[in-house]
Amino acid sequence: MNLLKQIAEDIYKAKISKQPIAPIRNFFTNKKNIDKAYKIQQLVTEKKLADGAIIIGKKIGLTSFAVQEQLGVDEPDFGILTDKMQIDNHTKLDSNALMQPKAEAEWAFILKSDLDSDHLNLDKVIKAIDHARVAIEIVGSRIENWDIKITDTVADNASASHFVLGNEKVNLSEIDLENCRMQLFKNDELVSEGTGKACMGNPLSAVLWLAQTMIKRGNPLKAGEIILSGALGPMTTIEKGNILITQIDDFEEVGFEVI
Repeated sequence: MNLLKQIAEDIYKAKISKQPIAPIRNFFTNKKNIDKAYKIQQLVTEKKLADGAIIIGKKIGLTSFAVQEQLGVDEPDFGILTDKMQIDNHTKLDSNALMQPKAEAEWAFILKSDLDSDHLNLDKVIKAIDHARVAIEIVGSRIENWDIKITDTVADNASASHFVLGNEKVNLSEIDLENCRMQLFKNDELVSEGTGKACMGNPLSAVLWLAQTMIKRGNPLKAGEIILSGALGPMTTIEKGNILITQIDDFEEVGFEVI
């Protein structure tokens, strides 16, 4: 078994056993070997698909310029969303399904047409979006103690875990995507807040980056896909017994309980 397949196997086993592993960047002389990291991510995704999962979208990570600087990169990353990662709004989530979990609030966009044309711009992205939904992403790490750099998080599917979408379908014309205000509460305590500008200046800029990136990788975004566009404020650690609720502006609340 070659190195990339072995690392993918280790990450997948960690996901199943809930036993974190040491950082995988230590296997590489070039600690920022992002192409190899995405190859590992693909191999892990193939294992999930073989196990019955279905791809339903993508997530964008590292959309905060401060976090990019912290990890020594100058662009976001992406991960793959499957049907097994989505939970219903205001449902209960088993803590045993999580690994070192944290939560962040953001906008999700649902596509109504493919984003596969040359010379993509924001106007084309807007036309391709059917609607937006308030979302909470639960991130997690298969890497011990969240000791991650860019190679680790990319290989580990951009540290994705689960996500929940709001029930309200919001037209883009109803949202001030740069200045919208997000508040995230944990057990009724405000633990994170921010605005749309926290996500690359505008969450649609993150979607444009993803669309362009997926075209370059020969896997364009498709109609029906869910795109988690990136956090509007800091992550918060979550644990058993926590109730998470988020609201953006006056749109309907989204939440879940960890049991």
